[in-house]
Amino acid sequence: MKSILIAGGYGLIGRSIARQIRTEYRDIELILAGRNPERGRELAEQLGNARTARLDIDDLGSLDAIGHVDLIIAALKDPTDSLINAASAMRIAHIGITKLADDIAPVTASALRNPPHKPIVLLGHWQAGVMTAAAVKASESFSRIKSIKLAALYDPQDPIGPMTAEDSSGFLGRALLREEGAWKWVDARQHARTIRLSDGTDCTGFPLGVLDVPSLAAATHAPDIRFDLMQGDSIGTRAGGQASHDIYVDIEGVLTTGEPVQRRIIVTDPKGQAHLTALGVFVAVEGVLGLGQPPAAGGIQLPELLVSADTAMTRFQQSGVQITTAIEEQLD
Repeated sequence: MKSILIAGGYGLIGRSIARQIRTEYRDIELILAGRNPERGRELAEQLGNARTARLDIDDLGSLDAIGHVDLIIAALKDPTDSLINAASAMRIAHIGITKLADDIAPVTASALRNPPHKPIVLLGHWQAGVMTAAAVKASESFSRIKSIKLAALYDPQDPIGPMTAEDSSGFLGRALLREEGAWKWVDARQHARTIRLSDGTDCTGFPLGVLDVPSLAAATHAPDIRFDLMQGDSIGTRAGGQASHDIYVDIEGVLTTGEPVQRRIIVTDPKGQAHLTALGVFVAVEGVLGLGQPPAAGGIQLPELLVSADTAMTRFQQSGVQITTAIEEQLD
């Protein structure tokens, strides 16, 4: 029987991850861990085959008392890489969702010197890799890509947890862009972009240093890539329903058939950003543990290397995510 420890397992994102795993796998033991485990006991009872445990990332002696686990999912901040280092030392796989592009150098250097026996998954992509999977899949019909412009719409009516709320104050800092093949760290406030939404209105987005940008550069070799975050009414809210989380993927390039085009893919989760993040983590979990496929190799891993874009997109759509080609414009 597999066992997964979710650090921060009773927070908004952590509980969403736990529920998503449980919808597919009843035989996986889930351990909801944090500094106040009593907060997760009701959820553990609802999930079944689950328990709570005390875990303080500043004092990981408590990790030894939890017992054997196959995977640690960090649904919380780990600024000193304590959980990553402990997982590597104990030969436990690890998935972390908070490391952005400027956070991963220490982890990478450590892994190169002491290669982890189990996968250490850097999942600091927007919504845990969902956007990258969508962009990789859309890029398959292109022979050459000039630019990939990504954007996500945050709807204030979509609930966020304390960690995300705290992070949001620092979102508009340094951002990583790729322009004409060169990497640039820029001040987000000085590099705003106007994005036209699906209803025809314009919205201002600001770039972020998420891992989708370097991941897509490696996957597609596109010379121009950026990701922007914007705020406004989502597709769900505009339709009079629950706030959705909407992702826009705009690709310009030459199709394998020879036509130069600009194509837009819209990814919408009617259940919101926490649910979409949980789906991204869930797909990574299947790749790490080899659920329905060979298990991932040890060392540093990225989501697009764990699971094929086809498999990921199928999983997202099975869980209610809507993926549409909204614009197909032929260029001169």
